Amino acid sequence: MQAEQVTGPVAFHGEGPVWSTRWGGLRWVDMLAGDVLQLDQDGSVLRTHVGEVAAALRPRRGGGAVIGVRRGFALEEPDGSLTHLPELWGGDDVRMNDGGCDPDGRFYCGSMAYDERPGAGALYRLDPDRSVAVVLRGVTISNGLEWSPDGTSAYYVDSPTHQISVFDYSAERGLERRRPLAKVDALPDGLTVDADGGVWVALYDDHAVHRYGPGGDLDARVDVPAGRVTACTFGGDELDRLFITTSREGLPAGADPSAGSLYAADVGVRGVPTREFAG
Repeated sequence: MQAEQVTGPVAFHGEGPVWSTRWGGLRWVDMLAGDVLQLDQDGSVLRTHVGEVAAALRPRRGGGAVIGVRRGFALEEPDGSLTHLPELWGGDDVRMNDGGCDPDGRFYCGSMAYDERPGAGALYRLDPDRSVAVVLRGVTISNGLEWSPDGTSAYYVDSPTHQISVFDYSAERGLERRRPLAKVDALPDGLTVDADGGVWVALYDDHAVHRYGPGGDLDARVDVPAGRVTACTFGGDELDRLFITTSREGLPAGADPSAGSLYAADVGVRGVPTREFAG
């Protein structure tokens, strides 16, 4: 399968696409610019600055969004105003990177060191009462996180491990019993899950998105013209389009002119509705 270009290179480091009818369609982030991008109905891209880093976002059940920012979390209200919650750490060597919501309305976001120092990151959970817990320590580049359609499993990527991990999940016990789902030859980045339980993972250094079945077998590939493929999500009125973000971080000037563009592909399956933050 081949992805088609939807926008020009609108992002330096495009990441974290999310489709929600609450905000009228697709949003994603230009992470290192600290901007949230939104695809308008006419194909134009709206840009909103939220901080030094815009790492990941999900809709809130009452309207607005929850956003992972450089050192923690921020809440966008339905009127567009922004509240930054207390920072979780000081210093300039670590930032938030990617995240998602569990079936019980809690938002997770993982961190990484700017120099990709091994073990410097962690996975944080923001609860609806605005308390924060660390649920996983010692990760390097905390990336894709999404739950199975029935909510009993969670899929997760720590990119340098070159694997997709799967956890058991329950509201009472959270994430437990981590184990490998699939080994990935390329560098895995963000991921999403379809309605049949397939896991779609962006390959940062392989111009592609792979689909792995619930048993871990590779069964589909979407080729992406741009390099630095970062993340994917299902969207459209029927959740039957796979939207794919790309980056031009680290590329020489003039190389890969379409990097940073948004892409989409019809892949023959549907996604599941975006899980929302309950706070």
